[in-house]
Amino acid sequence: MLQTSFAPYGMPDPFADMRRMQRDMNRMFEGFGTAPRDGQPAINFWAGQDSIVLTAELPGLSQEDIELTVKDGIVTLSGHYPEPQTGEEATWHRRERPQGRFSRSIELPFRIAPDRVEARFTNGVLTVEMQRPEEDKPKRIEIKSS
Repeated sequence: MLQTSFAPYGMPDPFADMRRMQRDMNRMFEGFGTAPRDGQPAINFWAGQDSIVLTAELPGLSQEDIELTVKDGIVTLSGHYPEPQTGEEATWHRRERPQGRFSRSIELPFRIAPDRVEARFTNGVLTVEMQRPEEDKPKRIEIKSS
């Protein structure tokens, strides 16, 4: 991007601070709305007519490290990322992978049948499919002519 100075030669640019502030704001909001921070797993969540699907990225965990509950229209995913074993003498130069406990709760858009929830954990990705009860599924009504 071409930076144009509106100040006469040798004079301070009155817009320099505004451009710097805009760069800082752009950096701050970079990636906003994509992946959560503070060790929370990234999730995708979508609903169809008959079911709700949730996927969560949980690299480095086993299914024993994860707890999944559904109660009162809220699905909760929690677990624990282990502390890396580095030893006493180690000096961290970069630390981006999550560690410690996490918990995410999401309100469901409709009622689900608790006995029709299926969860699979493959290659670090948890996939949870929650079925809508038959009596709650939209029914097509036939319109008769008179």
